[in-house]
Amino acid sequence: MGPALQSCRAQRGLTYVEILIATIILLVGLLPALDALRGAVMGTGTNDAYVQAQHRLYGQLEAVLAEPFADLDDAAQAAGSRTTPTAYSEPGGTPGRLLVFIARYDGDNADADSNPFTGVDEGLLWIQAAVENTPYALETLVAQ
Repeated sequence: MGPALQSCRAQRGLTYVEILIATIILLVGLLPALDALRGAVMGTGTNDAYVQAQHRLYGQLEAVLAEPFADLDDAAQAAGSRTTPTAYSEPGGTPGRLLVFIARYDGDNADADSNPFTGVDEGLLWIQAAVENTPYALETLVAQ
């Protein structure tokens, strides 16, 4: 056997040191990638709560908007304030309670005070559906 043939046989496999170095390189690259994904994985619970709240809010708002305008106007009068929940709200003690607020609205700002809840217009209502004690809410205007 010549020296060229012996040299070829000596380099046929990977040594333990080469495997160890390759593993370390993979780990060094993999750890930051996994760390970057951690935030996305942890955020799924928050996103699920938001999506569920939005579905419930849309459903509640659609149910309220299906009511006749006269009934909504009566609910606004009964509430007396845009911060008082109306009878369209879920009962107290319900987890994730949905609150519905209805108030008359000043769309044209005729009184020039820049407050949309004073100097109200006839036939224009502001409706808000909100999840109690959360920032989740939807609102709209309804005209007669």
